[in-house]
Amino acid sequence: MNILETAAKYSDYQIEKRRYFHENPEISEFEFNTSKVVKEELDKIGVPWKACGLETGVLATIKGAKPGKTILIRGDMDALTVQEDTGHSFASKNEGVMHACGHDCHTSMMLTAAHILNDMKSELCGTVKLAFQPAEEVAKGAKSMIENGALEGVDGCFGIHVWSDVPAGHISCEPGPRMASADQFTIHVTGKGGHGAAPHQCIDAAVVSSAIVNNLQTIVSREIAPVDSAVVTVGRMDVGTRWNVVAENAVLEGTSRCFSNETWELLPERIESIAKDTAKVFRAEAEVENIRLVPPTINDEMMSSIACEAAKTIMGEEAPVSAEATMGGEDFAFFMQQVPGAVALLGVGNEACGAVWPQHSGKFCVDESALIKGAMLYAQVAMDFNARP
Repeated sequence: MNILETAAKYSDYQIEKRRYFHENPEISEFEFNTSKVVKEELDKIGVPWKACGLETGVLATIKGAKPGKTILIRGDMDALTVQEDTGHSFASKNEGVMHACGHDCHTSMMLTAAHILNDMKSELCGTVKLAFQPAEEVAKGAKSMIENGALEGVDGCFGIHVWSDVPAGHISCEPGPRMASADQFTIHVTGKGGHGAAPHQCIDAAVVSSAIVNNLQTIVSREIAPVDSAVVTVGRMDVGTRWNVVAENAVLEGTSRCFSNETWELLPERIESIAKDTAKVFRAEAEVENIRLVPPTINDEMMSSIACEAAKTIMGEEAPVSAEATMGGEDFAFFMQQVPGAVALLGVGNEACGAVWPQHSGKFCVDESALIKGAMLYAQVAMDFNARP
């Protein structure tokens, strides 16, 4: 028995479950029905599970008949607050909520992988932990699962993210940085308000804020090596109360992102220093809050190699392709901080079926024929990793 033969009987199941989850999306930390269905499906095939991570996380375990390592594979379950505009017969029933990032695909691929691995337990070495993870979009789920023991006894980890920029039938799983860190910062500026006709009597928080925004750009342009990509973006400014009043207070909100742990450590310190020193020049004050969301996602070389070889087995020799790293963040990186891991971008792009829209678009859709390959990839990587000496 091999994975290709075993998976053949689950192709319809894969599509059925994907469409169910797509039709019934739930936002981060509220994946209650999704979690319930996952548990029910695992119960049907006798795969043991336990609650793990926030209120909705599920950690299932499949033990092989042969000795070997332990791998954790992960599929996230949460949807986005996006209004769907696909016209699908199975479009979201929940107004303003949509699986616009493909987590419905991940959950259904994981369930299908559970069927495949459970059928092949006699040939499986070691143990596979299947992490059905909540709250990826708000960077809380992975940390919570780890805190609740998901990685106990685990030797390696593997995740898949469907990706519209990669053609169906291919994967991208290069070693090294693949997704960026993501931090959120807030800067509170305090000046001195007054009449717009007498700015000399005031300390203008609007002017101070503008200077801070401009000066923050020098972090990337002058303090980080050109070959080490980074982003510092101020996405929101709230300043002033009236057209003829000099602003006394301002709030700036933004994000910083990068691909290296060294730069990730540098960015918050430099943002705070520049904001405070710039404000001081204008006789104003600035206070900075920085929230660390996710570290950079850096694929382990060995795990990437295992995934690429598994993809060749499942999809053919030409399956692995190169794709650019993305500044989007991924909280699977928290698992990868603890054990060697990799994230593969599974191609779901296909012009012929309209799968051309980017993630987070209300028109986002996938080539569903690629999803059974993703389920098989989960299973093949698990079997290949666990069998290694």
